[in-house]
Amino acid sequence: MKKIECIIRPEKLEELIRALEELGINGLNLTQITGYGEQKGATKVYRGVKYEVKLKEKIKIEIVISKEEVKDLIDVIVNTARTGEVGDGKIFISEVEEAIRIRTGERGQDAV
Repeated sequence: MKKIECIIRPEKLEELIRALEELGINGLNLTQITGYGEQKGATKVYRGVKYEVKLKEKIKIEIVISKEEVKDLIDVIVNTARTGEVGDGKIFISEVEEAIRIRTGERGQDAV
């Protein structure tokens, strides 16, 4: 099993969820985060005073899937979340040693 973590722009979330449903992905975890990367920040004006906001709001999505599904999932994420601008996000892939469904005790792929 693999764990896919992707960080995307908040405005791409609904579109990505629809695409994941079409792919047959039926479970994910979502966290609202802030981060700092190549996108840097933005200069804003409040009551005539300029200030810089370094941290940008992002969405982190975590999905655990079988190894065979990884390529299709990555393709969907990249094609859906890409704008071509700095700040589109990142995808991280890691190995999942074990998964256990608490309610039933199922293990491995059956728990996912």
